[in-house]
Amino acid sequence: MTPFEHSASRRTILTALAAAATTGAPVLGQLAAATPAAAAMPSNATLPDPLEYPSNTALYQDSTLVEGTSYSRRYRRHQQVDLSMADKPAIPFQRTAILALHGGGIEIGTSELCLGIAGYSPGNSAGAPILPSVHDYFMFEGLLSSGNRALHVTSKNCDDHVALATARSHLNVLSLHGCTFDQLKLPTADFPATGNKAVAVVGGLNADFRTALVIEIKKAGFQAVDAYAPKYSPTLGEYNGSHVTNPCNLTMLSMGAQLEMTTELRESLFGDSSSRSARAATWDESEGRFQAFRDACRRAIATVEAGQPIL
Repeated sequence: MTPFEHSASRRTILTALAAAATTGAPVLGQLAAATPAAAAMPSNATLPDPLEYPSNTALYQDSTLVEGTSYSRRYRRHQQVDLSMADKPAIPFQRTAILALHGGGIEIGTSELCLGIAGYSPGNSAGAPILPSVHDYFMFEGLLSSGNRALHVTSKNCDDHVALATARSHLNVLSLHGCTFDQLKLPTADFPATGNKAVAVVGGLNADFRTALVIEIKKAGFQAVDAYAPKYSPTLGEYNGSHVTNPCNLTMLSMGAQLEMTTELRESLFGDSSSRSARAATWDESEGRFQAFRDACRRAIATVEAGQPIL
């Protein structure tokens, strides 16, 4: 099959996915019925996204998947009440939310980091916060024993109501993602293939937030690059969080921040990163690396929020 025929085939399958989302038919069943298109696509055609669910709605409507077994959604919106007519509320209004749209087994470590940066224990999300301040959060997690990549929905296509409501009701969003080192194609002069592959790429449309994250993550002893820096931007277009419908940018300010973290970085934050239960149990057994990365992100958030007073 030629590259254009392959692309046409993927478009046919995506069409089936979209139809399934509309009718409520099982998406995986539709995949089996999708047949490759024979006609070659023109050379100037726009290639579709890699084969995956076209939206969260389509995934949720797939009757072959069971919530709580195949995937889960967890979130926390902190109740805040101001009943005084004269005084400012004692607790400042939540300005920043943390998202992990591909958590669990999809992009490992992002769920645990989401909870940690939000102020909670990755080993006990239902418990009280373990840090003095907290942030709202949302997580979508793959729970399959294997093949969780099939549950990936591209960020710009996320239409989960809670995820979008969370983003739109905050000034800032920090969205956590995972990638491989090779996908980034970073300059070999700075990042040789035989060197340290634990890297965080900082994206999103909020330049001040990006700057604060790069500074704090580097200060904590990790490698970080700004996806928009001229030195790195030529290869980071897919990882710079620039799309306007990416939930990291669907904030009250129409801009936010995103972290793309290599597998090596995420694995290094746990004593054992091999499974959800192992990560939950060993997040505090990585010689302080998890806490250092978590706290770097929290300091960056504090820096950005300091310039956003609620009057």
